[in-house]
Amino acid sequence: MSEVTQLQVETALKEVIDPYLEKDLVSAKTVKNIAVSNGKVTVDVELGYPAKGSKDALAAKLKEKVLAAGAKDAVINISSHIVSHGVQKGVKPIPNVKNIIAVASGKGGVGKSTVAVNLALALSAEGATVAILDADIYGPSQPTMLGVKTKPESKDGKSLEPIVSYHLQAMSIGFLIDEETPMIWRGPMVTQALEQLLRDTNWQDVDYLIVDLPPGTGDIQLTLAQKVPVTGAVIVTTPQDIALLDARKGLKMFEKVEIPVLGIVENMSTHICSKCGHEEHIFGAGGGAKMAEQYDVDFLGALPLDMRIREETDAGKPTVVADPECRVSQIYRDIARRVTAKLSLQKKDFSAKFPNIVIQNT
Repeated sequence: MSEVTQLQVETALKEVIDPYLEKDLVSAKTVKNIAVSNGKVTVDVELGYPAKGSKDALAAKLKEKVLAAGAKDAVINISSHIVSHGVQKGVKPIPNVKNIIAVASGKGGVGKSTVAVNLALALSAEGATVAILDADIYGPSQPTMLGVKTKPESKDGKSLEPIVSYHLQAMSIGFLIDEETPMIWRGPMVTQALEQLLRDTNWQDVDYLIVDLPPGTGDIQLTLAQKVPVTGAVIVTTPQDIALLDARKGLKMFEKVEIPVLGIVENMSTHICSKCGHEEHIFGAGGGAKMAEQYDVDFLGALPLDMRIREETDAGKPTVVADPECRVSQIYRDIARRVTAKLSLQKKDFSAKFPNIVIQNT
């Protein structure tokens, strides 16, 4: 029996479509090495997104195909390497932060902050180094959601150390003020505070910084679009027509400022009665998916309206850390892989690799 060839292995690998990249790993340029020796095949795959929860299933599929192609044995090594991706033109990158993902909604009350914190925790569970910035200056909710009561330290009197909770680096105006103190500030003060929180925090080797935006399309969103290097945005909506109407405004705003929309998350999509198990679409059905289709963006996933999500988040222990194996946590991890896989297909940012040209008179 003749030995399996490298070309046969490559052809076999092309038969497996990565569910998150939505293409085969050879076309996606993630196969870094194929070695064949005495019928034993070794394949090295390097994904551009964190995939701790899905890589074993992917490796099993690849192994099955390679063995079917005629290999005696196969070893599939899957790792992740996260790089910086391009941002808006003329915006300076944040030191030690590779990618910034804005989580936005046109309307309040759709559970955007809950989605933001659980998405951040899900990315961390998938193996990435993650930070979260609470950009809601008037109504910061991340301190409560992350169960943080301490104030951030400043080692040099100029910058702040992020607060670490559940392996997340976090910063919020809520860490710096009393929780019952209202922020009676005008727009310019708010935007300046946001920039300071972002740029004066000592972020540590962050793969993804999640920015929890306040609802709407006002000052803060505009500052973010013009001065903050955003890699992509995620829109949160409910299936309700009125929420979808406002979500569309948010989506259009990002399109105008040339920030790619990575997809739409539909929150509170269905309610399952805890007593009888009856499922009901309280806010309507399929609105997020229809909107994603209409604007040709990805539908990232649908989350149920579940009392436990509210209880866990209010208690300072969001669902992804409170019950990592439950269905909701798995949906969040799926959304996390979808968002970052979509991001990994975007153009990379090579600005750090180009030297600065300095002209000197000698």
